[in-house]
Amino acid sequence: MSRITAVIAEDEAPQRRALQQQLHAAWPELEIVAVCEDGVSALEAVARHRPRIAFLDIRMPGVNGLDVARKVVEQEGLVVFTTAYEDYAIRAFEAGAADYLLKPVQDARLVQAVERVRERLANPRAPDLRALIDDLEARLRPQGERLIRWITASVGDSVRMIAIDEVLFFQAQDKYVRVATADDDAIIRMPLKELLGGLDHDVFWQVHRGVLVRVQAIDRVRKDELGRHQLSVKGRNDVLPVSAAFQQRFRGM
Repeated sequence: MSRITAVIAEDEAPQRRALQQQLHAAWPELEIVAVCEDGVSALEAVARHRPRIAFLDIRMPGVNGLDVARKVVEQEGLVVFTTAYEDYAIRAFEAGAADYLLKPVQDARLVQAVERVRERLANPRAPDLRALIDDLEARLRPQGERLIRWITASVGDSVRMIAIDEVLFFQAQDKYVRVATADDDAIIRMPLKELLGGLDHDVFWQVHRGVLVRVQAIDRVRKDELGRHQLSVKGRNDVLPVSAAFQQRFRGM
C-alpha cells in the first residue's frame, strides 16, 4: 500500500501539538510530513511534499487555510478543515471537503473524520472546493474600515506618512520591513504577517515569505539561470524573489 502523507497547519501551538498527537493515536500509519505554524510554511510544505491530505485551520493570519487549500486541491489532495466556527464547518462539509473538525478537536470526532478520509482515499472522487473557498475567503476578507490606509514609516531621521496607494511592495529585512514607493524607500517595524492581515488581498499579493507586492506594479516574472522565479516592478530596478509556494498565482498570466 502506498504511503499516505499529511500536512498540519495550525497557528496555535497547543492545538497544533494536540492535533498531531491525536492523529498519531487515531491513524498510526499516517505519515505527517510537516507541521506548520502559519500559512506560508504550509504552502511551502504542500508544494514540496504534495501530501494526500491537509489538516488546515481556516483562520490563520496572513496566508490562511483557504489559500493553502487551493494548492492542495490543485494537487488533487484532500482537505480537512479545522475551525472554531460552526457555520464555516457546515459549509465546508456540504461543499465536499473530506471533512471538518470543530475546535477543540474531540478524539471521537477525529476518529470519525479519519474513517471518512479513508473512505475517500479508497473511492476517490474530486470534490470541487473552489466555490467554498471563494465564499469563505469573502467572509474572512478584512472589512473596509479595517484595511490599512496609511503607513507611518521612518526615512532617515524623520517620519513619513505614506498612503497605502503609493506603496509598490513590502519586503522583510531583518527586524524591519522595507516600504517601497515609486520615489524612495522607508522602513517600518510591523511584522509582515501582521501587515498582510490589514491589506486588501486583491491589491497586494504575497509572492514570497518576505515579500508583498502590489499586483498592478508587477512588470514581469522570469526564471533565472537556476530556475528560480523572480519578478520585476514597474518603474524600479528591484528584482524580487517568487517562492515555489506562490508560483501558481502567475500561471496563465
